[in-house]
Amino acid sequence: MAIKGNPGDKRSRGPASIFIVAGLCCFFYVIGVWQRGGFAKGDGKSLQITKKAEDCSILSNLEYETHHGDQHGLVDDPKLKIKQFEPCGEQYVDYTPCHDQMRAMTFPRENMNYRERHCPPEEEKLHCLIPAPKGYITPFPWPKSREYVPYANAPHKSLTVEKAVQNWVQLEGDLLRFPGGGTQFPHGADAYIDQLASVIPMGNGTVRTALDTGCGVASWGAYLFKKNVITMSFAPRDSHEAQVQFALERGIPAVIGVLGTIKLPFPSRAFDMAHCSRCLIPWTANRGLYLMEVDRVLRPGGYWILSGPPISWQTNYKAWQLPKEELEEEQRMIEEITELLCWEKKYEKGEIAIWRKRVNSEFCSKRDSRVTLCDLSNSENVWYKKMEACVTPYPETINLEQVSGGELKPFPERLNAIPPRIASGSLTGVSVESFQEDNKSWKKHVKAYKRVNKLLDTRRYRNILDMNAGLGSFAAALESSKLWVMNVVPTIAERDTLGIIYDRGLIGIYHDWCEAFSTYPRTYDLIHANGIFSLYKDKCNTEDILLEMDRILRPEGAVIFRDDVDILGQVKRVVSGMRWKTKMVDHEDGPLISKKVLFAVKRYWVVGENNSTILR
Repeated sequence: MAIKGNPGDKRSRGPASIFIVAGLCCFFYVIGVWQRGGFAKGDGKSLQITKKAEDCSILSNLEYETHHGDQHGLVDDPKLKIKQFEPCGEQYVDYTPCHDQMRAMTFPRENMNYRERHCPPEEEKLHCLIPAPKGYITPFPWPKSREYVPYANAPHKSLTVEKAVQNWVQLEGDLLRFPGGGTQFPHGADAYIDQLASVIPMGNGTVRTALDTGCGVASWGAYLFKKNVITMSFAPRDSHEAQVQFALERGIPAVIGVLGTIKLPFPSRAFDMAHCSRCLIPWTANRGLYLMEVDRVLRPGGYWILSGPPISWQTNYKAWQLPKEELEEEQRMIEEITELLCWEKKYEKGEIAIWRKRVNSEFCSKRDSRVTLCDLSNSENVWYKKMEACVTPYPETINLEQVSGGELKPFPERLNAIPPRIASGSLTGVSVESFQEDNKSWKKHVKAYKRVNKLLDTRRYRNILDMNAGLGSFAAALESSKLWVMNVVPTIAERDTLGIIYDRGLIGIYHDWCEAFSTYPRTYDLIHANGIFSLYKDKCNTEDILLEMDRILRPEGAVIFRDDVDILGQVKRVVSGMRWKTKMVDHEDGPLISKKVLFAVKRYWVVGENNSTILR
């Protein structure tokens, strides 16, 4: 999208810094329109989202470069040729590099190995821009997006037929409608969640983070937002076409993933609740290996929910059309493994069973003599690490009442309270004082961001990614029911802070940005990249990271880069050939600070349309 000024306008407008902020606000307003053209059509009806445009004449005579730009010669040197990136072919519209279907079929099927991450070697990486499908429009704002997704954004019909009676998804004109059903709750997630809430303390902030294994289209996580519970949902890219893509288009946190041979990319003691609703995970296989992994990521005092086979097999085996002897043996083994893990069964009714993990090891003296205990020092070392048939020990406690690992405040108080992992001194280099200072700094940074991009205070950005989340203070400063943040802790970060992020009632994941993220194209509305290119300098190609950011960013999505000025100059030059519009501004503490902020917006374009990457 072109932003045209008036070079002839010489009127005095005041300090240049005011021009930059006001002009950028207008810049983001113009290119952050809710829908292309303001309309989203469906089944003969149309939704028109209108906004009165602001006066953008202030763009006319502005200089957006920082004071350092010309000194470093990196920002707008006309002698440096900008590389233009071409669009990839139409066959790559839904390309997921590390979960490519053709590559997956070359790996063993045993223990779902072929559905795990298998990234392309350097010579097979694409160096082009992933296009959006024809007709793509910006998703509806939340909560409308929970129920409606434009069919053009995810044009896949198989689940509308395969899961029709279970109310997963229905096709209505040019909209996909999600009634909120699931295999175990065909009449909607609300009643199902209310049944769970009769046992599990939801809604009062005690249970805040949840994990949904084999999530389908993530309706469980979608409706848990009503209880102020945020859910990390995952499912493989398999025959259930585009289930994770549907979840993300609806505005629900999700990643492509599977319980296979490697550990889940989450820290120990992360989730208050874990859930399997007919998730087809073989819980009794490999001596209970998958239940041991759930135990690792489940907090002391956390809950595990299993609904569907084999629970209450005695009354359901005929309806399931499964052999009762196999179901009986499966439930017996699940009961045996959960007892070995020292989980307490709290509930079984209908097809639902709920267990609770004990709050500390004082209740589990028999367990420790019957199982192999994992090395606690390696409990967070999970990236591409094989699952082990061992049980993660509880952190030490001194009495029966103490919660192992520390008791958490209810949410939202939990968000800004001192996390137990900091209070205990278990994370070297992070003190109570440095945590509080980090919180304070990010509140200031986000306030400055909002002065530039006023859409941060609207429903325009629902799915947000923080590529280098640190202590999670960026997400904490943004916290709102309008949005959610996927907090990424890079595997090469100086400190492993993901456990702290979960202690705060936020969600996140480990990742190495030298590889593609486990998600579909066009996942995020806004990406925050703080120091990511300084961190990965000399580790991998800057161009590759930026191409991955372009893949997972929606058309007209925004990016905020925060880094040293020389690095941002290089970034600015690369993205200028990627159909992005950029503006650089000084650090909020003034022009003498070497760190700067680069705001960017990805242009709207779709497959086969205007294949030039040059901005006009």
